[in-house]
Amino acid sequence: MDPECSRLLPALCAVLADPRQPVADDTCLEKLLDWFTTVTEAGSSLLLLQENPCLVELLFHVLKSQDLSSRILSFSLRLAGIFAAQEDCFQYLQQGELLPMLFGEAGPLGGAAWTAPAVRSGWIQGLRTLAQHPSALRLLAACGAVDTIFSLQGDSSLFVASAAGQLLVHILDLAMRGPAEGRCSPQACDWPACAQKIVCHIEDSLCSIATPQVTQALNVLTTVFGHCHGLWTQGLWVRLSPLVARLLEKDPVPASHSLVDLLLSVARSSVPSSDRGLWETLAQTLSHLSPTQAGPLALGILKLQDCPQALRTQAFGVLLQPLACVLEAAAQAPGPPGLLGGAAGDPMTVDTLLCSKSACVGLLCCALAHLGLLQPLPQRPSPWPQAPLLGAAVTVLRLCSGSAAPTSDVGGRLCAILVGCGRVQRAALDFLGALSQGAGPQESVTQVFSVLLEYLMSPESSSMVLKKAFQATLRWLLSSPKTPGCCDLDPRTQLFLRELLPVLQKRLCSPCWEVRDSGLEFLTQMTRHWGGQAGFRQALLASEVPELTKQLLQDPESYVRASAVTATGQLSSWGLLAAPASPERPGAQQKSLLVELLHVLCADSEGFPRRAVMQVFTEWLRDGHADVAEDPERFVARVLQAASRDPDWEVRAQGLELALVFLGQLLGPRGSHCPCAVALPETAPPGALAQALPEAAPPGTLAQALPEAAPPGTLAQALQVLCRVQLFEFAFRALFDCDRPVAQKSCDLLLFLRAKAALCGSPQEAGDSPNVASVEATLQRWQAGEQGQPLGYLEPGAVMAVLRSIDLEGLRDTLAESSDHVEKSPQSLLQDMLAAVGVLGENEADCY
Repeated sequence: MDPECSRLLPALCAVLADPRQPVADDTCLEKLLDWFTTVTEAGSSLLLLQENPCLVELLFHVLKSQDLSSRILSFSLRLAGIFAAQEDCFQYLQQGELLPMLFGEAGPLGGAAWTAPAVRSGWIQGLRTLAQHPSALRLLAACGAVDTIFSLQGDSSLFVASAAGQLLVHILDLAMRGPAEGRCSPQACDWPACAQKIVCHIEDSLCSIATPQVTQALNVLTTVFGHCHGLWTQGLWVRLSPLVARLLEKDPVPASHSLVDLLLSVARSSVPSSDRGLWETLAQTLSHLSPTQAGPLALGILKLQDCPQALRTQAFGVLLQPLACVLEAAAQAPGPPGLLGGAAGDPMTVDTLLCSKSACVGLLCCALAHLGLLQPLPQRPSPWPQAPLLGAAVTVLRLCSGSAAPTSDVGGRLCAILVGCGRVQRAALDFLGALSQGAGPQESVTQVFSVLLEYLMSPESSSMVLKKAFQATLRWLLSSPKTPGCCDLDPRTQLFLRELLPVLQKRLCSPCWEVRDSGLEFLTQMTRHWGGQAGFRQALLASEVPELTKQLLQDPESYVRASAVTATGQLSSWGLLAAPASPERPGAQQKSLLVELLHVLCADSEGFPRRAVMQVFTEWLRDGHADVAEDPERFVARVLQAASRDPDWEVRAQGLELALVFLGQLLGPRGSHCPCAVALPETAPPGALAQALPEAAPPGTLAQALPEAAPPGTLAQALQVLCRVQLFEFAFRALFDCDRPVAQKSCDLLLFLRAKAALCGSPQEAGDSPNVASVEATLQRWQAGEQGQPLGYLEPGAVMAVLRSIDLEGLRDTLAESSDHVEKSPQSLLQDMLAAVGVLGENEADCY
């Protein structure tokens, strides 16, 4: 321990032991416990107590005081557990009978303080920490702690009850270590006394008629089989499995959720390799539980790696039954039995669907969610009933929208329950989107597109349902097959697009901002994937969607403006924002977008749209957008000028990302051996890069747009370009930004530039010229917070001299430290706690 901390400890212990002193909050006490844990893990607890006897005195004083706060009592119990975790220190504390007094009847356990949940929790956590060696088991037996833990399983505080169950598992695992590790016998006489007592308690609880006690036992066993891996767990299951199976004979099955958790925990452990009867128990459980209760168990069984095929088939049938009932109920004419892989509508499932709206909605949502989780897994059942599942999802959606016309009585009642139910609609749309990963017959896919279009058009669809419908539609569109021998969209998809775009156009005019936002996100994703497809381009340019998207840059809602920025940026990248410009004014429409986005960056009052503009501009620069390629210097200079003044740190950080892209295009990417190969000429005229671009070049990098035979530039030329766009002023100012991510990104950028300069050979430095001195003086003022004075134009040599004079590596290391690394020190913590009660003078505290 640090000597200064040892010096402060006696005063702190005196404060903690004095009930008249206002003790620091729980956070400080937790930090103090964390510190003691770190100290004892690194060294001897016994030596710590011998060198700091005030700690033992504090624990003894806690026993004598009658009016200490529950927080201090809880802290002391946990502190004692930390020290006693090492066996030699445990024996040292036992010499004075300190531990039996703290954790036995003589301590808080037998007093009024026990009514506080914090004290009971501290007692459990203290025992949990010290129970690391055989001596601890003898203490537990001597002070009757195990019986207290049994009672705490039913504590009114859920945190205390949960901790008590976990402590029982820990004690059982500790008792079965060592000589008992290899014993698998289910005979109670072969087990240690402490373990035998716990197992007998679990047996009694499993036989109880009180559901809470059954639940406690099942939860303890679930934790045992999930966290304990000794051979003894197999013997434990052999001993207890008949009692677990007997729960299935009760009606209803008690604690069904906990029972499912236990059986799946056992199935994932080493037990199945020694007890094949487990599979029979799982099959019986599937049969005895209600459809809603059996769903999670069925999904868990199907996720198991090794499982009998018959059990997998039964489990899959359980998941399919609700949808099979829906298909049968909504069928216009009687269909073949077992529409979903042999799963026929089960009477119990039908009863659940019809008994109440909440039961019907819950069962259908669970079934759809479970099947959706199962669909992408490699161990999903094969063959997978893709077509019937598509039909079931479409049927559920039509029942919810009221467009289905079932003829059966069950179908009519289902329709009445589900119509307008947004929760089922969202679940069914999620499931329908998941099914897009599998192929389906033409008729089924046509029905899918039809119901999606129906939902997108319906005025009854809520904003959340529309968002889900857009997401499912996107997944189905992107999974559409290509026409053989053609890279364009297939005719069916093109037909759907022609029907979809007028609907999207309508949704972009919705009075609900969430709907407008969802429509823009959908358009952005479609354009990103299909911007080069002739069929998509033709359909989009024939609609009013691009113009509406541009108009939404003025939307009153900032989220919508941000999505509109992203969408217009994507459309512009593919030349889809508006009709082709006239020959007299080539690129005029595209230029107007650049001006509009710059206006958003400079004038929008909200941060989201400005961040979106910076991301679009970075993509444009990276991909060689036509507007950017026309005059990259002017573009970068205008963007960096706007970003440097932005109050949002994410905008400034994105500005540095754009600057890094520009650097890479001038000097080559990181790690390249020819860093100046793509440098711009020193006096590149406006539009020089645009003239080098092919007439119909697809989006690509700026470097790819340069002529192959372009002569390599020099580092000095590249630095002059960077000076002209004032990149260095932006980067140096960001180096002292009050937001750490901005300063870190600036540091990385300048380190990258300095490394490139070392590869190329630096230009002649300016040495101690007035220019360098002026720059260094300005940077010092910036670091002190006076950022009003600009740097002005910089010469390349001066830049390199300043770069070498700054300890960028040291700054990077400093920025990597947490903002409170000084205050987190143990010494600072002790000083703060003492200063809070006035023990230290004002100048001695390190308050933060």
